[in-house]
Amino acid sequence: MTDGTALAGPDGALRCPWALSTEDYVAYHDEEWGRPVHGDDALYERLSLEAFQSGLSWITILRRREGFRAAFAGFEIAKVATFTDADRDRLLVDEGIIRNRAKIDATLANARVLADWAPGDLDELIWSHAPSTPGPAPKALGDVPAITPESTALSKALKKRGLRFVGPTTAYALMQACGLVDDHLATCVARRS
Repeated sequence: MTDGTALAGPDGALRCPWALSTEDYVAYHDEEWGRPVHGDDALYERLSLEAFQSGLSWITILRRREGFRAAFAGFEIAKVATFTDADRDRLLVDEGIIRNRAKIDATLANARVLADWAPGDLDELIWSHAPSTPGPAPKALGDVPAITPESTALSKALKKRGLRFVGPTTAYALMQACGLVDDHLATCVARRS
């Protein structure tokens, strides 16, 4: 049992406790989570994966990420925007991904919406919602919010522009994963600031 504070990992370094259950999590935590992500396709991928994660464990998504990338043409917005009903049917039976009709439909619809945006618009919109000043470093997992005013505003902005499956909790998970906020615990080896 943990009190939510950082724990020693396999190498003895302190890490956020959620990162220590599997080697996959350790690598994701240390090398990716909370690191800045830019580029429309890269952000579309993260937004889509966060939507697929809703109601599931992140490890489920992480372990299927290559399957998702194969199924969704590397999350290239221009390619996914051209997917047909036959592609949708293929996705609904693809065992390499989460076969949730609503999440698949949202991922396809979002690509069609984003295909009409100017290059860089998604990146600019998402990053415009990064907090202007970083909050205090969380000392324990209980200090990490599920939503913030910024994630609520990001969710509203994305929905206003026609995107789906982007509630405030999903938007905050995106902000965490893509480095808009640094929610690594204060004593975590991966904390940037």
